[in-house]
Amino acid sequence: MPKPRVLLADDHALILEGLRRVLEPEFEIVGTAANGRQLVTMALELRPDAVLVDVGMPELNGIEAARQIRRALPSVKILFVTQMEDRAYARAAFQAEASAYLLKQSAVAELCTALHEALAGRYYVSESLRGLLDAGFDPDRNPASGVLTPRQREVLQLVAEGKTGKEIATSLGISVKTVEFHKSAIMQELGLRSIAELTRYAIEHGILPT
Repeated sequence: MPKPRVLLADDHALILEGLRRVLEPEFEIVGTAANGRQLVTMALELRPDAVLVDVGMPELNGIEAARQIRRALPSVKILFVTQMEDRAYARAAFQAEASAYLLKQSAVAELCTALHEALAGRYYVSESLRGLLDAGFDPDRNPASGVLTPRQREVLQLVAEGKTGKEIATSLGISVKTVEFHKSAIMQELGLRSIAELTRYAIEHGILPT
């Protein structure tokens, strides 16, 4: 039987290489992505069986990338491999239809097991976060994902990364005027008054990679 096809995404080359080495004996690695927007493009082109992604990714965070991939490719299994231990992010990941949520410190021991479980249609969570399974993934919402629209979340991340209005407009295929409209709506919705506050919010809510 052919090996399951897996696409990897992380903004650290050493992490990608480590994931590749762990997985290659049992899985076919079809590609690697260094940011969330590249991941979405590659997933749509390569149509892998599974995607491994970090929560914090440049240009488009992993949770938003997962939403976009799942909308286009409902059969793809999404597994998060991250340092984010807060249960709010894990719940947000499962709300984005993830199949697994692993902490990087335990990924080597659990990764292949988690992938096999996901491909078999089951869920997997790192042992230290197993209480999530008992809670059914549902009760709390990640504030960054629950308040804003998908487009606003994209603009929020790019603004917080220091991109100019013109750069954001080019990246998203919208006008600079539309970017400014979204930026104003975001700040009003979140009760923020400056780009510094917006950036702090993005860091505190796992929207920017660390």
